Amino acid sequence: MTTPTQLIAGARRSDGQTTDILVENGVITEMGSVSAPAGAERIDAEGLLALPGLVDLHTHLREPGFEQSETVLTGTRAAAAGGFTAVFAMANTSPVADTAGVVEQELELGYRAGYATVQPIGAVTIGLKGERLAELGAMASSRARVRVFSDDGFCVSDPLLMRRALEYVKAFGGVIAQHAQDPRLTEGAQMNEGVRSAELGLTGWPAVAEESIIARDVLLAEHVGSRLHVCHVSTAGSVEVIRWAKARGIPVTAEVTPHHLLLTDDLVAGYDARYKVNPPLRTQDDVAAVREALADGTIDIVATDHAPHPAENKQCEWDAAANGMVGLESALRVVHESVVTTGQLDWTDVERVLSSAPARIGMLSGHGEPLTVGSSANIVLYDDSAAGEFSQNSLKGRSANSPYLGRHLPGRVVTTVHKGRVTLDNGELKEPGEVIQEATFHG
Repeated sequence: MTTPTQLIAGARRSDGQTTDILVENGVITEMGSVSAPAGAERIDAEGLLALPGLVDLHTHLREPGFEQSETVLTGTRAAAAGGFTAVFAMANTSPVADTAGVVEQELELGYRAGYATVQPIGAVTIGLKGERLAELGAMASSRARVRVFSDDGFCVSDPLLMRRALEYVKAFGGVIAQHAQDPRLTEGAQMNEGVRSAELGLTGWPAVAEESIIARDVLLAEHVGSRLHVCHVSTAGSVEVIRWAKARGIPVTAEVTPHHLLLTDDLVAGYDARYKVNPPLRTQDDVAAVREALADGTIDIVATDHAPHPAENKQCEWDAAANGMVGLESALRVVHESVVTTGQLDWTDVERVLSSAPARIGMLSGHGEPLTVGSSANIVLYDDSAAGEFSQNSLKGRSANSPYLGRHLPGRVVTTVHKGRVTLDNGELKEPGEVIQEATFHG
């Protein structure tokens, strides 16, 4: 399917240079000072920052099975609103994405939605039950060509099963993405274990429950010689374990969520269930540690852990509320607030942690590429001089469980271009049409 020719005029690159960007048939064909061809659509980007389309390695799209929370269509619409052109869909659907048939269904739904590329993540174990390995090889060789496997929401707590999973995916260069949570240490947990949990009388989720699983798994990855990815790192102790593992040469990568870069467990005092998440919000010291780790490369990427829920699952008593926050629409603005305004990251770093590194870890080509002639036209135009309230109107998915509603945040996503199609134009979502194009992978 052909796409319109566009001239993105006067954009600012992350290195500060100003350029025009000519897009033809979904590919960047010219940069610099460019004269628009006859009939080209002109996008005025003067003063706007042009970044490669963002890539989220950790998204819950809920379809099939939980369409009351989100669908592939509404979730990718939210992605486009946040500047994301590719999302990796977690396996905790119903049926669980533990077979070739389910991951191929998710892939097809993503093609038809068109707002962003959807790359399925396969379950590690059948039904996410942690008892038997899922059809890892069948999912890897399916049309979806799955390379990332995770039981996210549940920890693969059995060390022998985790070892076998790491051994299995090594054969095709896959990666196991672990939700690091010792289930025995977190039974009935409601928030971070610490001063606040004692004051509020809520059962604590101790940092060691995360850190001990990471320590075990990096040693297993070293023993097997296979790739491990640690989901949503949230504690200072976890940072130290990962830093040690990387210094030792263990093939481990890690992510941090926007909310763990900005929010703390102090917010739980009001019992507002928008702040209930797993792993829980931690202390200010933990926030400082994960920010520093992202800046020095110990943590490789930012991933949203976008977890939509219907209102009734959040507007209830704290102990009955579901864990999770939506994050696609707000992620770039929260990263701007938490680590760019502080001087810990510049915009070139943002390209790395929100685009190129997630695509590399997930082995998804055509995304995360630098904006150069010949690269795919996956582009976000961002007004880094803007600021404003994050409101209900900022949300474009099906659920509204954002912790940032009413909060003043810097920046504004103005335009998102996915495979040469404008899916967000000056903040307004456009119908992208059906994009039927197979995903391709590194390696």
